[in-house]
Amino acid sequence: MPPIRILLADDHVMVREGTRRILEREPDLVVIAEAGNGREAVEMAERERPDVAIIDISMPVMNGIEATRGIKQLAPQTAVLVLTAYDDDEYVFAILEAGAAAYLLKNARSSELIDAVRRVRAGESVLDPGVASKVLRRMSMGEQAAEPEPRESPLTEREMDVLRLAGRGLSNREIAQRLHLSPRTVQAHMANIFGKLQVSSRTEAVMTGLRRGLLTLADIPPA
Repeated sequence: MPPIRILLADDHVMVREGTRRILEREPDLVVIAEAGNGREAVEMAERERPDVAIIDISMPVMNGIEATRGIKQLAPQTAVLVLTAYDDDEYVFAILEAGAAAYLLKNARSSELIDAVRRVRAGESVLDPGVASKVLRRMSMGEQAAEPEPRESPLTEREMDVLRLAGRGLSNREIAQRLHLSPRTVQAHMANIFGKLQVSSRTEAVMTGLRRGLLTLADIPPA
């Protein structure tokens, strides 16, 4: 497998240097570009097309929320992993709604960061299932105040089954057990879902499903 190509965006040079050293100790991870502000991050993401962009929320010129939105517009296949010192709910909800696939605090262990990079590259959620459920429901409540008319789904019936279970916070292995499939088959279905919906994470896939009327709040368990 080719290495996971990573973009680092943080206005502190020492943070970027330390993060690069942590990541590049792993043979399957390589940092291909660095950015010192949000606008640079968007420009580099569009030019370099990294697999994962690790960005901070507090950055000059353009903050991490705006940068995430720009990256997802111009390089939709890039998964955004937020690495920040802020853990306020408003930041968590805003950055995930902008399209981020993961949210880690800077006091996380290096092993957690490495694991998160690999998981978001594979489309896995790094959020605890209970937290993911709460976030999805909170973000979707406003948009779902008036239930959208169901639209013809671009997904197959099996892909819809997988998406519904992903919205409930189940891992690939748990989905495989529930549907009597192999984990590899579930991974293939998730890849098809991401491609058809033009997203790069489970959170994005479920949110897109809710926005398009493919899913309803009844498909997401209460937080």
